[in-house]
Amino acid sequence: MIEVIFDIETMSLFGDNGATAPEHLGVSVVSAYRREMDSLGNEIRGKMKSFWDNSAKNTDGGEFGFEGLWEMFGEADRIIGFNSLGFDVPALAPTFAPRNLFGLPHFDILDKVRNVLGHRLSLDAIAKETLGYTKIDDGLNAVRYWKSQDPESMSKLRRYCEMDVVVTTDVYKYAVKNGKLKYKDKWNEVREVGVDFSYPKVKEEPELQMNLF
Repeated sequence: MIEVIFDIETMSLFGDNGATAPEHLGVSVVSAYRREMDSLGNEIRGKMKSFWDNSAKNTDGGEFGFEGLWEMFGEADRIIGFNSLGFDVPALAPTFAPRNLFGLPHFDILDKVRNVLGHRLSLDAIAKETLGYTKIDDGLNAVRYWKSQDPESMSKLRRYCEMDVVVTTDVYKYAVKNGKLKYKDKWNEVREVGVDFSYPKVKEEPELQMNLF
């Protein structure tokens, strides 16, 4: 089994130049962690890669262009993100058009949590209580880093995106292993939400019996 956990950063914010939807924002960098599992679901190898928009300058690692990312997505049994169906995938979709990014096997952690709780939670809110650590920066700074394009800013941008992937990966692994995630409610009490991140079971076809008559 192959899984790809990913996160994107954008060039702009909502409201910049009239942007009202994710596809208007432009993608500056995407980080993705490709992991291979054995038949028992144990990770046997993994690798992080980052992909820059071709206009990026002063980068300190990663590939230019997103074709390598499409190849990673194409071989994945599950593509995992946080709010990925609501934000990351729509933002990335124009980059891969006319290929259909939406048609790939996406797994949105936020979508699964919201289906159980009935409301949204941030990645920070889940990670802080579940893992004991959170993201290292925020999206506002990510846009500033991209607009600066100096070496230090671009290094911070890549590290931030990659750390978001690390946090998302660890949240996902915890949920798979424990069947739950933790968060604080509006009364500041730690709560747990039960989740099932297992793969759908494949129905076995009934054996056909030979008619002897």
